[in-house]
Amino acid sequence: MAGTLSVAVAGATGAVGREFLAVLEQRKFPVGSLRLLASERSAGSRLPFAGEEVPVETLGEGSFAGVDLALFSAGGTVSRRFSPLAAKAGAVVVDNSSAFRMEPGTPLVIPEVNPDALAGHHGIVANPNCSTILFLMAATPIHRANRIGRAVVATYQAVSGSGWKGMAELEEQNRAVQEGRPPEPRLYPYPIAGNVLPFVERILEGGHTPEELKLHNETAKILGDPRVKVTATCVRVPVPRAHSAAIHLELERKITADEARAILSAAPGVRLVDEPERNRFPTPRDAAGGDDVLVGRVREDLAFPTGLALFASMDQLRKGAALNAVQVAEELIRRSLI
Repeated sequence: MAGTLSVAVAGATGAVGREFLAVLEQRKFPVGSLRLLASERSAGSRLPFAGEEVPVETLGEGSFAGVDLALFSAGGTVSRRFSPLAAKAGAVVVDNSSAFRMEPGTPLVIPEVNPDALAGHHGIVANPNCSTILFLMAATPIHRANRIGRAVVATYQAVSGSGWKGMAELEEQNRAVQEGRPPEPRLYPYPIAGNVLPFVERILEGGHTPEELKLHNETAKILGDPRVKVTATCVRVPVPRAHSAAIHLELERKITADEARAILSAAPGVRLVDEPERNRFPTPRDAAGGDDVLVGRVREDLAFPTGLALFASMDQLRKGAALNAVQVAEELIRRSLI
């Protein structure tokens, strides 16, 4: 990647914001200048980047003058207000919130899945939901060889999906259990330590959660195929930072487990971890801190004549958020779109 860019990170002090900085540095992204933006209460703090301490500034309407790339992970309300201002100032925005994902004309991109969608951007590119990224990284290689008709997905989502507060709540409740105290829920309606919650965020009219609807809607948009139907049950689990999913696919044609393993072994961004004789399969512990989506437990699905079942794990803060956004930016550079 030639040249350097002026980069701004909105929501820099959050869990994903800090991961943005780690990914940018690790991947040697061509950062010429860096502007860290957050709420007024974080202004004046400093965050490490490339051997320096970079000050955090208050996010405001004039924050994006001269910025080439703006990475947003500050929540939907902030994104809806400031992303258009950043784009108007000349920056290309990669937004990690749900604010623009389903807007017509806004690309919703996983670089390994649909990079060509970037050609139509108008200043804002949306990062998909972390569970959508996990599902499609595992399922798309199969879909390209043998079209998915429908998918049944159960996600097991880490507390990092709730940011620092979720991670802190799990840590505090684990400590309470170890000390013989009752775990006190604050962020979640029930204790998360030693527990699983059969919903993520809230229940909407009709009984689904936003996460479950995102999996259905975002999949159709990313694949460009509304015929692909996804039904999901999203579960919060007491895991720090890596999501997992049990995935059941109904395909157009029967496929053997060995054929599926061969396809997945060649897929970019996917690492096949599937050695039944050694009990080696994907786990969130193994996925945490890594960039690959781990896929295993590949087997023919007994419920569908043309079915395939598999299990996948992925670091939610990296490929589920910060890494995917930086990869989008790298793809924009390769295509001379930034």
